[in-house]
Amino acid sequence: MDNIFSWLEDNWFSEAVRGTAYLYPMLESVHIIGIALLIGPAAAFDLRLLGLGRRTLRVTTAADYLLRMSHLGFVIAAVTGVVMFLPGASLLADRGSAPWKLGLILLAGLNILIFHRRTYRGVADWDMDQPTPVAARVAAVVSLTSWSGVTIAGRLLAYT
Repeated sequence: MDNIFSWLEDNWFSEAVRGTAYLYPMLESVHIIGIALLIGPAAAFDLRLLGLGRRTLRVTTAADYLLRMSHLGFVIAAVTGVVMFLPGASLLADRGSAPWKLGLILLAGLNILIFHRRTYRGVADWDMDQPTPVAARVAAVVSLTSWSGVTIAGRLLAYT
């Protein structure tokens, strides 16, 4: 893996990220905006799945508005995250929080896949004013927990 990380750090793109004044802090800022756009709407949707607003807001309406924004936030956070990883790949990969962040991102992704492929298919039965199925509530808790963990592990990358 060291050879791969060295290659990632030593290419022209990584050099440009490292050598361009203010680029890295700008990437960090855009990354934080992406995280906000990802986690804020996802958390609001998860809270709806946990029953908040059950009598006033359809799950499908919440999904239509919130998850679209969350997808945009994920793309922004993922692209900027990869770009920030490249110049210091060896150092960041050695940090104790790196496998946690990656693992929690994978867990969140798997949770999303399972939720949309299975649980959400039956949303018509519990879209409004019905108790949310246990599987959907579990997915909401896993989502809230994993995305919070991703955020904490990401911050720890700078220190551990």
